[in-house]
Amino acid sequence: MTKANTGQVSLDDLPNIDPNNIQPIDIESLIGMDDPRHPPKILVLYGSLRTRSFSKLAAEEASRLLRWYGCEVKMFDPSGLPLPDSVDAEHPKVQELRELAQWSEGMLWVSPERHGSMTSIMKAQIDWIPLSLGGVRPTQGKTLAVMQVSGGSQSFNTVNQLRILGRWMRMITIPNQSSIPKAFLEFTEDNRMDMSPLYLRLVDVCEELVKFTWLTRGRSAYLTDRYSERVESAEAVSQRVNQKSL
Repeated sequence: MTKANTGQVSLDDLPNIDPNNIQPIDIESLIGMDDPRHPPKILVLYGSLRTRSFSKLAAEEASRLLRWYGCEVKMFDPSGLPLPDSVDAEHPKVQELRELAQWSEGMLWVSPERHGSMTSIMKAQIDWIPLSLGGVRPTQGKTLAVMQVSGGSQSFNTVNQLRILGRWMRMITIPNQSSIPKAFLEFTEDNRMDMSPLYLRLVDVCEELVKFTWLTRGRSAYLTDRYSERVESAEAVSQRVNQKSL
């Protein structure tokens, strides 16, 4: 029985984890004989530029867990990313983000909630990821997990909006999600998340994202193969998806 844990992060780095109950991913229960077996590639996006950003801290906490579960994880720093359409797509930060999106096999989006919505910083990152590059959809069929942090009481506005965006980007958004209210109370002075039911839910989200990525990535092309697009050429798809806004 093959199980995924590359050893990038040890349980010593996860002090809130009960070693008797955390389980490596049982790969053989999720993949077929000819499916790829390299570590799942996960891109993590967060939606704040604050020096002590709670969405970034939650993203870092999740990244440690994803690495323990055997993933290769990369996190994009949104600092310096221009507003969508304010510069050419050849801008270095835009190119960095798009290359990471193409590299990834799954994503985790973590946004603060501001005025009842995701932040503009979170939305700008997603807006810079194109629906199509030369007729190829860089996010289609990839897995997605969504999380939010709030300064006040618990809300699900932002994760609900992120789910809509995930569907629009043709991603497989997992059922579980995390919403962390009063996030300033949930992280220690060492910038680690305290043990609580909210932390347990964060672990659940990471575990589920990894399982769904193993389960679907080898079948992504088939799952997203559509009749309507088979009757179109790649050039026609590119022209339709990338048509200029009215």
